[in-house]
Amino acid sequence: MRQMLPLYVVNNFGQFNHLILRALRDLDIDAKLVPNDTPAEEVKTGCRGVILGGGPDISRAGSSRLYLHLEKPVLGICLGLHVIAQEFGGKVESGKKGGYGAVEITVLEQDAVLSGYPDVMQVWASHADEVVSLPEGFSRLATSSICTNEAISHHKLPIFGIQWHPEVSHTFEGYRIFENFNRICQ
Repeated sequence: MRQMLPLYVVNNFGQFNHLILRALRDLDIDAKLVPNDTPAEEVKTGCRGVILGGGPDISRAGSSRLYLHLEKPVLGICLGLHVIAQEFGGKVESGKKGGYGAVEITVLEQDAVLSGYPDVMQVWASHADEVVSLPEGFSRLATSSICTNEAISHHKLPIFGIQWHPEVSHTFEGYRIFENFNRICQ
């Protein structure tokens, strides 16, 4: 029997990247934390899906944008969402409400990554930066009163982005995002 490749969690220097790895391992999902300067070819051959972790600044996201073009499923979390949006022509700007805190989001579309979630839920997010203009070819999956694009997905490619942090205990059933993404990657 062929062994399944792990998911790669791309470390973009965010304070919660190690918690993403921990959450995946707690769900018995094989995963590995990799630096964001890992060569794209190594990412392409070494994993079955990529999670772009959060971080302080898009200028420090290393090779993250290259990983969007490897024909692998991608889940972008916070800064990872911003990398996705910018790479595909969307616009990211400073948010009106920065800092980490509780946010009530409304799920507009229960696609593959948001499957099983209620229409409204509380999550933990930072809105220091946010996607203000959706890239062409993407749909808005979730919104809130402070951020229009809380979650997005590509129309044709398995590329998803969320503003919030599913890896922290303050987010309602954050584990479900990882289980859904793991299914997408199988």
